[in-house]
Amino acid sequence: MIDLVWLIPLFPFIGFLICGLGRNLFPKAVIGTVASLAVIASFAISLGIFFQFDSATPIVIDFFDWIKVGGIDIPFSFQIDQLSILMLLIITGIGSLIHIYSTGYMSHDAGFGKFFSYLNLFVFFMLLLVLGSNYVIMFIGWEGVGLCSYLLIGFWFTNGAFADAAKKAFIMNRIGDLGFLIGVFLIIATFGSVSFAEIFPKAQSMISGDATLTLITILLFIGATGKSAQLPLFTWLPDAMAGPTPVSALIHAATMVTAGIYMIARSNILFTLSPVTMSIIAVIGLATAIIAAIIAITQTDIKKVLAYSTVSQLGYMFLGLGVGAYTGAFFHVLTHAFFKALLFLGAGSVIHAMSDEQDMRKMGGLKRKLPITFFTMLMGTLAISGLPPFAGFFSKDEILAHVYEHNKILWIIGVLGAMLTAFYMFRMMFLTFWGNFRGSEEQKSHLHESPLSMTIPLIVLAVLSVIGGFIGVPEIFGGSHWLAGYLAPVFEGSGTRMSELALSHSTEWTLMIISVGGVVAAIIYAYIKYIKNSHVPVMDSQPRSALAKISYNKFYFDEFYAAIIQKPLDAISGFFFRIIEKSGIDGVVNGLGKGSIEASKGLRLLQTGNVGFYIFAMVIGVVVLLLYSFLKF
Repeated sequence: MIDLVWLIPLFPFIGFLICGLGRNLFPKAVIGTVASLAVIASFAISLGIFFQFDSATPIVIDFFDWIKVGGIDIPFSFQIDQLSILMLLIITGIGSLIHIYSTGYMSHDAGFGKFFSYLNLFVFFMLLLVLGSNYVIMFIGWEGVGLCSYLLIGFWFTNGAFADAAKKAFIMNRIGDLGFLIGVFLIIATFGSVSFAEIFPKAQSMISGDATLTLITILLFIGATGKSAQLPLFTWLPDAMAGPTPVSALIHAATMVTAGIYMIARSNILFTLSPVTMSIIAVIGLATAIIAAIIAITQTDIKKVLAYSTVSQLGYMFLGLGVGAYTGAFFHVLTHAFFKALLFLGAGSVIHAMSDEQDMRKMGGLKRKLPITFFTMLMGTLAISGLPPFAGFFSKDEILAHVYEHNKILWIIGVLGAMLTAFYMFRMMFLTFWGNFRGSEEQKSHLHESPLSMTIPLIVLAVLSVIGGFIGVPEIFGGSHWLAGYLAPVFEGSGTRMSELALSHSTEWTLMIISVGGVVAAIIYAYIKYIKNSHVPVMDSQPRSALAKISYNKFYFDEFYAAIIQKPLDAISGFFFRIIEKSGIDGVVNGLGKGSIEASKGLRLLQTGNVGFYIFAMVIGVVVLLLYSFLKF
C-alpha cells in the first residue's frame, strides 16, 4: 500500500483537471461525484497505509532527481511516518465529508464546476505539503494552499468586499511566507540540505540555544504566524468568511491553518533546541488565544464567531508547541478538525435554512425546525468547550497540564481562555437555536432541515467529536494515550510524551476540576444572560459600552494596520505616481516627444518646394564648408 502513496495527491489533481476542464461540459451530478470520489479514493489509500505502516523510522520514497545545484541535491520524494499519515487521514477524511456536503450546499451555484476544481486543487497542494520529504516540496504545497485560499475566498468575486478579503488573505500570507523562505535559505546555508532525513540528525548534535538555530526557527515561526493566523498576521482569517461555507470549513478545520502547526511539529527537534523561540511561540500563542476569544464574545455574525474561535484554538495549539507539548498540540489539531468542521458545516446548514442570513440577532428558536443541525452543533459546542468526555476535553486538558508544569501564570490565563470559549460558543447556540424566532416572516416560512448530502457529514463529524478524544485518554483515567505512543518515534528526539509529565495524579485531578468548573460556570452565565434574561445583542446603530465596542470592532487591528501601513504606503505610492512617474519619467518621455515635434515644425519650413531656394541653400552650404576648411587649416 505504501508504494501507492503517489496516488494520494494524484487523485485530487486529476479531479481538479476533470472538473476544471469539464465545468461547462459535464452536469453538476458528474462534477460533484468525480470531485468527491477523488478525495475519497485518497482517503482509502491513506487508511490502508495507516493500517500497514509499522516502521519506527520514516520511509522516504524517491521518485526522481529534481534539483541539483552545486553540492545541493533536492530529490522529489515523499516521507511516510506517523505524523504524515495522521495528517493524510485528517485532510482526506474531513475533506471527503466537506466535498459531499458541498454537493448539496453549492447545488444552485452557477460556478459549481469551478468551485469543485478549486476544492480538489486545494486538497492536492495540502497533501503535497504534508507528504514532502524536504522543505522545498513543503514550500510548494505551502504556496499552493495560499493560492487556492485566494481563489476560494474570493470565489464570489463580483462582490467587491469578497474580492478584497481574498487579496487580504493572499498578501498577509505572503508576509509570513517570506520569513519561511528566508528560513529555508538559512537551513541550506547551515546544513547543506533541505531534506528532513539529513537536517534533523545534524541538528541533534548542536547545542541548545545555538544562535543560528534560533534564527532559523524564528523565521519558520514567522511563516507559521501567517498560515496559521497568529498575532500579528491573523486578521485575514476572519475575513476569509467571505468564501462559501464549505471553504471556511476546509480552511479552518482540515487544511490551511493547520499547516503552521504541522511544520513546527515536523521540525520539532529544531524548535526544542531553540528555547528562546519556544518562549516566543508560547506567549504569542496564548495572546492570540485570549484576544481572539475576547473578540468572539461580541460578534453577531455566526461565521465570524467561529472564525475567531478558530484563531483562538490555533493559539492554544501554539501554546502547546511553545511549552514542548508536541503530542498535545497535534492532538488538538486532530480533535479541532472534527468539531470545527462540524460547527462550520452546521453554520452553513443554518445559513442555508435562513436564506443566506448570517446575523444571529435575526435567528432564534431554530432547534425545532433544524433538529439534526441543532443536535450535531450541540455536540461540537460541547467538544470545543472542553467538557468531558467529548473530544476537546482530552486535547485541551493535555495542553493545559503541560502549560501548568511550564508556567503557572500562563496556565491561569489559559484556563480563562477556556472559559471564554465556552461562553461565546454557548452564546452562539442560545442566540441561534433557543428563544423566539427573530427573523422575517418570509424567512420563517422557508425554514427547513438541510438535505441528506449536508446532514450525513454533520452526523459523522458529531460522532467523531464525541468519541475522537478517546485515542488520547491519559493514564489518570486508566488509558494508555494511544496517540502519544503512536507519535513517539516522531517526537523521540524532543522527549515530549504525555506520560513524561512530572505532575502527580492528585494535581492532574485538581487542574481538570478547576478547568471544567470554570467552563461550567461560563456556560451557566451564558444561559442566565441569553436564555433566562432573553438578552439579544444590540444592533450596530445602537450604543455599546466601551469594552464591548473595542471587542466588537476587533481591537481596531484593521484600522491600526491601515493607519501605520496602508495609508503611508498609499501616500508614498501617490508621491511616486505624481512626482516620479508623471512628472519625472513621463515628463522626460513626453518632453522628448514634444521636442521632436517642435523641432520638426521648424525644419519642415525649409521644405518650400522652390528649386531656386534649394540651389541657394546648396551654395550657402558649400560656402560654409569652404570657410570651415579654410579656418581649420
